[in-house]
Amino acid sequence: MERSRYWIVFVLAWLVYSPSFASTKSDIYKAFIASSMGDWKSVIERMHGIGAKDDSSKLELLNYQYGYIGWCIGENRKDEANKYLSLAEGNLNLIVNKKLYAAKISSYRSAFYGFHIGLNMFAAPLYGSKSITCAKEAVSLDSLDYFGYVQLGNVYYHAPSLMGGDKLKAIQNYTKARFKLEQNRDEMLLDWNYLSLLVSIANVYESIGYLEKAQNSYEEILKIEPQFNYVKIKLYPNLIKKIKH
Repeated sequence: MERSRYWIVFVLAWLVYSPSFASTKSDIYKAFIASSMGDWKSVIERMHGIGAKDDSSKLELLNYQYGYIGWCIGENRKDEANKYLSLAEGNLNLIVNKKLYAAKISSYRSAFYGFHIGLNMFAAPLYGSKSITCAKEAVSLDSLDYFGYVQLGNVYYHAPSLMGGDKLKAIQNYTKARFKLEQNRDEMLLDWNYLSLLVSIANVYESIGYLEKAQNSYEEILKIEPQFNYVKIKLYPNLIKKIKH
């Protein structure tokens, strides 16, 4: 009995200090749908404080850094974006089993090259080809991993047409990413990446004038997550105004 009691205390102590127990995925999801990036940043800082001790934890932190950097660039918070991009690139270099996570590493490299372009458009000639090469490499290394297709979609969506940009190819790759992700229902649960991907698909439809498809996409997103503020308060109402006018 005494031994069992000490074992229970040990397990509870481990859970309290475990990043997974801290429900980081759930906290990030809540921050995402509430557009509360201060809370998102707090999760990242909390994980930094705990320290990512294994590759799985490093990849989880990388994903949250990736999302936060993208938001910072969108909000023109370049100094903060540069700070977290530097941290994320350092974190990526610390992945121990590079062979096992080769596809994920290539995907993040593709994304980070894209971030460098977002922070400095003059860097496009240097990083543009590297970004698409890494995205294609990620897909070839693991065709079942949705994340590489997301990066291919991002490249085709954001690149100018003269540099290979093609919004129809972006849709194709985002759609492939969605199909891959939806094969694993557990992975989709409370995953900000899934909602973000659906928003990307709606954005592309809207940008090429497929307004009805964009409307259907936003309405589907709100059925999945009715409290998603960015879609509910901004994107969907703006699209409806555009359709009416």
